[in-house]
Amino acid sequence: MIDHVHDLASVHDATERLLLAVGTLDNAAVTKASRLPGWTRGHVLAHLARNADALVNVLEGRPMYVSGAAREADIERDAARPLDVQLADLRETAARVQRVGAAPADWSRTVELRGGVTDRAARVPFRRWAEVELHHVDLDVGYELEDLPAEFTEREIGFLAARFDGHRDVPTTRLTTAGGRTWTTGGGAAGDPVEVGGPAAALLGWLAGRRDGSGLTVTSGTLPSLPPL
Repeated sequence: MIDHVHDLASVHDATERLLLAVGTLDNAAVTKASRLPGWTRGHVLAHLARNADALVNVLEGRPMYVSGAAREADIERDAARPLDVQLADLRETAARVQRVGAAPADWSRTVELRGGVTDRAARVPFRRWAEVELHHVDLDVGYELEDLPAEFTEREIGFLAARFDGHRDVPTTRLTTAGGRTWTTGGGAAGDPVEVGGPAAALLGWLAGRRDGSGLTVTSGTLPSLPPL
């Protein structure tokens, strides 16, 4: 069951962790490369702020972004800002998410995200939680997939497994964590079922495109090549 109140609190905690970590940087460090190809840390921070605005738009019934081109232009515009401006923007936009999340609303309603994707409003806070946690790792400031809250890691594995479920390029794949949690994904591509196991962080890294799967064990078949998210 989705609990948007719990997830909003988790978003707040994750944002505070990120702000604390980013606050130890300096202006020069913000211009350094992140772990995302072609993006500096400043790009990641700008994206996080603009994503917060975009999700407020979604919850208030407006288009998430004016256009894909406008989204990219806004990130490029804001990427080179000094650290104090980045931090202020992140704080202000994060507070806006919390205010909108606290307002009375029908959380069972359907909302529209990018590219015509729809979801329940109640899942939007979890989507924001994923943005904050994964991009904190992408900043390359000492926060790793292994540091993510266990609850988040397992839920995001489930979310991504569902996203690839039935994908025409992914064979049926059974995922098993070292703790024994299992999910099944894929199923749209021909071939024998694939059995993949390993630490939860390694499974999440592979599903989220942050790791190549070398930390996983394939006991049946070949590790599938996942399409981009």
